[in-house]
Amino acid sequence: MTPAPETTKHTFPRYGTFTEARRIGALLRKETVGGVLLVIAALIAIVWANSPLADSYFALRDFEIGYEPWHLRLTLGAWAADGLLAIFFFLVGLELKKEFVAGDLRRFRTAIIPIAAAAGGVAVPALIYAAIVWTHPELRQGWAIPTATDIAFAVAVLAIIGSHLPAALRIFLLTLAVVDDLLAISIIAIFYTDDVAFVPLLLAFAVIVVYGFIAQRYRGFFGVRPFAAWLILLPIGVVAWALMHASGIHATIAGVLLGFTIPVLHRRRDSKLSADRVGLAEEFEHRFRPLSAGVAVPVFAFFAAGVSVGGWEGIHAAMTHPITFAIVAALVLGKPLGIVTTTWIMTKTMRTKLDPELRWIDMIGVGLLAGIGFTVSLLVAELSFTPGSVEHNYAKVAILTASVLAAVLAAVLLGIRNRQYGRIRHRDRLDANQDGIPDVYQDGSGAQPRG
Repeated sequence: MTPAPETTKHTFPRYGTFTEARRIGALLRKETVGGVLLVIAALIAIVWANSPLADSYFALRDFEIGYEPWHLRLTLGAWAADGLLAIFFFLVGLELKKEFVAGDLRRFRTAIIPIAAAAGGVAVPALIYAAIVWTHPELRQGWAIPTATDIAFAVAVLAIIGSHLPAALRIFLLTLAVVDDLLAISIIAIFYTDDVAFVPLLLAFAVIVVYGFIAQRYRGFFGVRPFAAWLILLPIGVVAWALMHASGIHATIAGVLLGFTIPVLHRRRDSKLSADRVGLAEEFEHRFRPLSAGVAVPVFAFFAAGVSVGGWEGIHAAMTHPITFAIVAALVLGKPLGIVTTTWIMTKTMRTKLDPELRWIDMIGVGLLAGIGFTVSLLVAELSFTPGSVEHNYAKVAILTASVLAAVLAAVLLGIRNRQYGRIRHRDRLDANQDGIPDVYQDGSGAQPRG
């Protein structure tokens, strides 16, 4: 009897369709620009906050503006965290819905490993943080700070040093970060809400339903008329955001829920109008991502990253504080440990093998990249501790330190792997040219086609 072909094992990470790979590649390029701007804004804030003009920085950050009767008289720093960052989370909602409706996460076998890896990358850092600060009850509420991954910062590092790394590794990083964002959003909504005003909350949900109905019903209209979304959907979204803010739940959650209401696929009759038109969710992503990456996230980083360390003595005090040890250990060690260990367990239990182009050392590099917990970690720090307190300031120092350390370690490790992959591909190109085979294939990577 002829033995049956081996079909029980599957390859991980999956490449997905060409359309999916092209979409993710475009997204990575856009996130890279946002990551660079984020770093620049954070550096300006740190230098300004520790310069002789530091008072002007804090005066700018703490300047209040807004309408008090609607509970919207906030500092500029709070407007950046609650308002501008809602744009970033709106795009997170769009990306999550696209992944679950039309992306690789719609299939259980493809989705389960990155979902489990992201969960491991959240649980292990939280446990490490809790273990280190257990004897300091005043620090325990910051357990969620090291659970987040800053996709823009991580992708910027990967783009700089990862020119020859396999596409599957990039796709895994993005998928991991998307699920990580979902978990971070859930943590903020569940654990960082004290008092809930149910009337504004119910009204916020009602407005979001109206927003979603209009977006779904007139998807073709909004797809071909760019300004219609600004004139119709934006005011409705602002009302939903204000009501969510008044309810006591962090207002950025409204951005995620609004993003979830945007349709991903065409209706049958809409698709006949233009066969090559993208869905409304992807259309909105193209329109609004520059606003998020170029304005919202850098401005938030500018107001959130500025912390006065008080010279060398302040630096020494911050670096020896338990919260710094906890956050740095959780992000730099806990993230890769949780992600790689969970991924290895899942590949064994799901009878899935690692992609032949990859090695587990590559997955450790991705785990280190996931330890760059910048934007959302700073947001959780704002929610965990009283602004201006010692714990709040030292938490920011720890997040910045851990993110830089994780970025450097990932850059060194993946840089070495990148050079190795570069030599392999150069050798493959030479062999292909000798055989008369073109050295650039459909995916543009120069890699040999898979059999």
